[in-house]
Amino acid sequence: MEPENTTTKVNQIARRTNDNLLETDVITKVTPTEQCVFSNLLKRWTTEQPDKVFARFFKGEEWTYEQTYKIAARTANAFSSLGVKQGDFVLCWLPNGPEMIRVWLGLNLMGAVFVPFNTSYRGALLENVLRLSGAKLLVGHEKLIERLREVDIGELTDVVSIGAGALTDIESLKVHPASILDAGDETPPQLDRPIEAWDNQTVIFTSGTTGPSKAVLSSYAHLYAQGPETFEKFTSEDCFKVNLPLYHCGGTMAVGTALARGGSIGVVESFHPDTFWEAVREMGCTWSFVIISMPQFLLKQPASPQDKNHPLRTVIINTAWHEFKDRFGCDGYTLFNMSEVCTPIFSDANPQIMGTCGKLREGIEARLVDDHDNEVPVGSVGQLIMRTQRPYMFSHEYLNNSQATASAWRNGWFHTGDLLRKDEDGNYFFVDRLKDVIRRRGENISSIEVEASVVSYPGVREVAAVPVRDASGDEEVLVIVTRQQDQEFDYVKLIEHCVRKLPHFMVPRYVRVAEDLPRTPTGKIQKVSLVEQGLTQGTWDREAAGIVIKRERLT
Repeated sequence: MEPENTTTKVNQIARRTNDNLLETDVITKVTPTEQCVFSNLLKRWTTEQPDKVFARFFKGEEWTYEQTYKIAARTANAFSSLGVKQGDFVLCWLPNGPEMIRVWLGLNLMGAVFVPFNTSYRGALLENVLRLSGAKLLVGHEKLIERLREVDIGELTDVVSIGAGALTDIESLKVHPASILDAGDETPPQLDRPIEAWDNQTVIFTSGTTGPSKAVLSSYAHLYAQGPETFEKFTSEDCFKVNLPLYHCGGTMAVGTALARGGSIGVVESFHPDTFWEAVREMGCTWSFVIISMPQFLLKQPASPQDKNHPLRTVIINTAWHEFKDRFGCDGYTLFNMSEVCTPIFSDANPQIMGTCGKLREGIEARLVDDHDNEVPVGSVGQLIMRTQRPYMFSHEYLNNSQATASAWRNGWFHTGDLLRKDEDGNYFFVDRLKDVIRRRGENISSIEVEASVVSYPGVREVAAVPVRDASGDEEVLVIVTRQQDQEFDYVKLIEHCVRKLPHFMVPRYVRVAEDLPRTPTGKIQKVSLVEQGLTQGTWDREAAGIVIKRERLT
């Protein structure tokens, strides 16, 4: 018998009442624990559908719900033996895979907090994670934990090394073998108190594209609002492909959605265009994120008669959704989201209005404002600020960073730091990150608009536009480009191309050609490192080449 779906959308729930609950209470009270707390969900599905597969791992094992619960319980009790208590923060430094999933579910089963972070971190970035988390225990891949020798380890005292290699000593740290996670029994872990919807379940570090990563506290209610509540068409028969890192909200949303609905996940270590469809077919994936540069990579693959021979029917996608649907037959949904919020803007399937993120979901208020939080007119660009009707739909704070929390939540609204515009019909359009806006001689320049013009030049493959200071201290536009193979590239012709497409003040002054652009593991360009590099040797200067562009005189 198919279990009843308890994760109905809030505005649908709000129309039902019972003896103790008013309609208004449903949209203003925290999400019920039975709908969002992982321990409750695991117990429920283990009872109702023990033999159903919860997790499939590409070219690897698969776990039923009953097996998943036993693995999580064994891991939770092993953590207890290592001194972890309910509410403790535990760092996880692993790639996607079975160990990552078991650590997360084991920690949440005992009421502890899962703190995954970027596998590329080292040095100052790694120290920032250790400092903000204040964690005493880290579970990490054997090759990664060697980097702990290079940094101040903060409060860390113990490390579980995942891997088959020989254990090595690290000064002032006790290193445990991976087998310790199997040392616990499968009895339900003992809790000091019931786990609540507002309890912390995960810490997600921001991508750090514009500065040091912040640690976003995510409650069970928050993750529920991000994923299951938004993706209401995901059912118990669906399988969500997890191809974004599990230290990224796109990864955690996929798992949270499947668990809330009694569905399945298909886990790959990372996105690879060459094996994307093979993994979809092998694991029976019906939903997937296809964001950032993923659509372009998949569309560039050679066409095949098998392009529509797969189970994938729904993709969360940010660009080229019509081309993707035409070729691969998937329905595309667009959205606006960030680690701190709850997918507040979401579209219908295959939106006809190009470039839209979608419309505002119920239960969320939004405004587009200027620098002083004054609302801008419809059609104008402003910073998106938001608040919710129900508690804990957003992250409640940045861990150990009260200044950032206060800054983000000033005047009672969460400030996204993103510039959007809205049309008369309520469709939202992303314009740029506020910090990515380049201010040149009194003009505000959208880096995204500059990039769109530059990338349309035939010789350019990818581009990033950033501000730099010239010799006089003024801010100018620098574009860093990667070139298309077998395409001619000419600096002067690129500028002539931009002059035809951009206002005079937006035409780049500096151009640098690079082999690749620095990226986070989720594919975002790390502009902060490009800004820090500034005007490196080999950067071409159009003014030095005699090309000075002035405003066109009308009289």
